[in-house]
Amino acid sequence: MTAAAAAVEILKREGVTQAFGVPGAAINPFYRELKNVGGVGHTLARHVEGASHMAEGYTRAKAGNIGVCIGTSGPAGTDMITGLYSAIADSIPILCITGQAPVSKLHKEDFQAVDIASIAKPVTKAATTVLEAAQVPGVFQQAFHLMRSGRPGPVLIDLPIDVQLTEIEFDPETYEPLPVYKPQATRAQAAKALSFLLESERPLIVAGGGIINADATDLLVEFAELTGIPVISTLMGWGTIPDDHELAAGMVGVQTAHRYGNATFLESDFVLGIGNRWANRHTGYNLEAYTKGRKFVHVDIEPTQLGKIFAPDYGIASDAKAALELFIEIAKELKAEGKLPDFSAWAASAQERKATLQRRTNFDNIPIKPQRVYEEMNKAFGPETRYVTTIGLSQIAAAQFLHVYKPRHWINCGQAGPLGWTIPAAIGAATADPETPVVALSGDYDFQFMIEELAVAAQHKVPYVHVLVNNAYLGLIRQAQGGLGINFEVNLEFENINTPEIGVYGVDHVKVAEGLGVKAIRVTDPDKLGEALEEAKKLAVEHQVPVVVEAILERITNIAMSKTVDMSDVTEFEELATEPGHAPTAIKALQV
Repeated sequence: MTAAAAAVEILKREGVTQAFGVPGAAINPFYRELKNVGGVGHTLARHVEGASHMAEGYTRAKAGNIGVCIGTSGPAGTDMITGLYSAIADSIPILCITGQAPVSKLHKEDFQAVDIASIAKPVTKAATTVLEAAQVPGVFQQAFHLMRSGRPGPVLIDLPIDVQLTEIEFDPETYEPLPVYKPQATRAQAAKALSFLLESERPLIVAGGGIINADATDLLVEFAELTGIPVISTLMGWGTIPDDHELAAGMVGVQTAHRYGNATFLESDFVLGIGNRWANRHTGYNLEAYTKGRKFVHVDIEPTQLGKIFAPDYGIASDAKAALELFIEIAKELKAEGKLPDFSAWAASAQERKATLQRRTNFDNIPIKPQRVYEEMNKAFGPETRYVTTIGLSQIAAAQFLHVYKPRHWINCGQAGPLGWTIPAAIGAATADPETPVVALSGDYDFQFMIEELAVAAQHKVPYVHVLVNNAYLGLIRQAQGGLGINFEVNLEFENINTPEIGVYGVDHVKVAEGLGVKAIRVTDPDKLGEALEEAKKLAVEHQVPVVVEAILERITNIAMSKTVDMSDVTEFEELATEPGHAPTAIKALQV
């Protein structure tokens, strides 16, 4: 068979059933085998970067998935670099396959021939241009081994067109995936880690995305309940424990954080971090404020993460699932021996802060204040909802006000934060799991970056609800510029001569969305938001396409965050909740 056919056969035997991509001359032989061999579905993207983000959403939505994105030579590969960066930053395995000029032409500056392997190396676990056709099976086998082993991440395989077409000897029936390598904690390491717990009075667990990657959220909850320790989720670990659980203590950080989460963290004396990497939006840059007065144990699958941000008191290189299994085993023994401390008073104090330190969401202003949008989303979308979003004030406010109850129900590009990520990632997530309702969230600029991908969802019948908060501003950048005393090149407003009724809000997102084959609803009155969201859910099911709900926001709202990038110094720009009616959808009823 051809090397390209062998590659498709391996995809199938590694569990791949779906790919996203854009064909082109240099990758057409691979597409021929996708068609002839069969067994791998394909979604045609409108932009190759969009295909890479669809692959990300596909991986992130379901345990065991590996999203595949495919493009031709030259700009297709460079377009997918952002997706590879996003994936490696968040430890997400995706496979990027690119076409390439013939091997004999690689040094001749052929049309659309670029050294994509060298370009991709810094943002992948491996990037290889295959020069010998007989190596294709081994390169693909190694790719899946690397993506799944240790800290998960993306791989790029670049296939010259003549390599794809060359016939090789390959027996797919005897192919077997390579064993996956994951470091595992020893019992002695786990026992030492828990010795810090026994010496503490106010312990916390910081639950990171590594717990979700390890499919170990049930173990995390079991360990927390067994020991009675409150849990702080990171942004990537949101969903490791349900928000309404009595041990869920909120999120910590300089932006995507709760008032009660930060307050509880600053009262703690011991922190057990599992599957997290102490990201700067979580710790802030003032590490003394974050670390002073408390001891740290850090468990991470990647040994070089230990001590990267600050030196823990003890570090363990381990897969989160393996570590949690040992923690549970030892904690049960300690409890049976009566040696496990009672942390119930400390856990109760965390819940008291959760019920008292809240931000207001219930505003009746016109134009709409963004906080009200999230309140209405909480009412309209239940615990089964999977949220997808990337970056901006919309994402920061979402993390402060929305509720997540299950793992993989907060699909967020945590580190890279590329604008335009949300639409294709939502398509990938909805493709991976059509039974779970998907709700995407964008600011107007994120929405406009890759808006053409809505046509992909219309073509392939991928329904979801997309909440668009529009203030015709680069809101997060405007807020960041405030510290520099400028408001420069962040204004998106203009009077659209074709839609004068929307005033200075410029782009008519409803017309654009409808032109791309999806449904759209514009809302200017906060009291109409709820019915618009309910209507969107119905329309998505009826027409099997995305439905955009655009909320016209007040032009300027400052969302709570730290001006000094210090988690102990967060500025509350807006009115706080002082009576129950101010935050009716808060996870706990406000106590005053």
